[in-house]
Amino acid sequence: MMALFNKTALECSKLITERYSTSFTLGIKTLDRKFHLPIYAIYGFVRYADEIVDTFHDYDKKTLLERFKHDTYQAIDEGISLNPVLQSFQLVVRQYNIEPELIDAFLKSMEMDLYYQEYDAANYDKYIYGSAEVVGLMCLRVFCEGDCKEFDHLCEPARKLGSAFQKVNFLRDLKSDFVERGRTYFPGVDFNDFGYEAKQRIETDIQQDFDEAYKGIMKLPRGARMGVYLAYIYYQKLFDKIKRLPVSQIQAERVRVPNPQKIALLAQTYLKYRLNVI
Repeated sequence: MMALFNKTALECSKLITERYSTSFTLGIKTLDRKFHLPIYAIYGFVRYADEIVDTFHDYDKKTLLERFKHDTYQAIDEGISLNPVLQSFQLVVRQYNIEPELIDAFLKSMEMDLYYQEYDAANYDKYIYGSAEVVGLMCLRVFCEGDCKEFDHLCEPARKLGSAFQKVNFLRDLKSDFVERGRTYFPGVDFNDFGYEAKQRIETDIQQDFDEAYKGIMKLPRGARMGVYLAYIYYQKLFDKIKRLPVSQIQAERVRVPNPQKIALLAQTYLKYRLNVI
């Protein structure tokens, strides 16, 4: 019956992904089937930790995060949890040898959201690494399936892709982060006086991350390449849209890529994949 318990836990993480993110769900579904449930498990874990610090305003977030953190380590140590999100995550951590350091860095970044409203350069880099780059590294552990040499070769591009995604999210979520929560992630930027030049500097930095990430995507195992490429072009499309908009608009609304456009990107990606272009 343990197999049924594990399967049910993994499918809970799949449901969480489908409810929270259509873009990542599309990306995961275009991976080789063997990667689906492990990547859903990673997404479910990071999504729930993020929900604690970003959404549960009427509750004691610090206590909830501490409990989640404790339960995470206990699940990994014991190899079991009655929390389906943590059960599915610990299965993946143990199967693919995901380093404790990556999990530590992620949870520390979640904790930073409880205490930091503004970030200097050092804390910004630390937050980006823990909240996004390590998630890319966790997924890379799954994609490389124990090939440490391949992992080491693709490690830096995976970090760059996570970094690009997070920085685009910061621009996309400017209204909710700054206006509603009072958070300023980009160091040295005054969002009360956020102009074209500051926005352009941020965009140049993000594009450099995207360019470095692309080199690694093209070297991923074939079973992972299409799904990661789809996530990449979706975020690049979102980023292109943000670049075209004035500062006033991204401060006033959350920029989105419509679902029909996401489906079109999926079709284009599938065609490129079939033609061995990617």
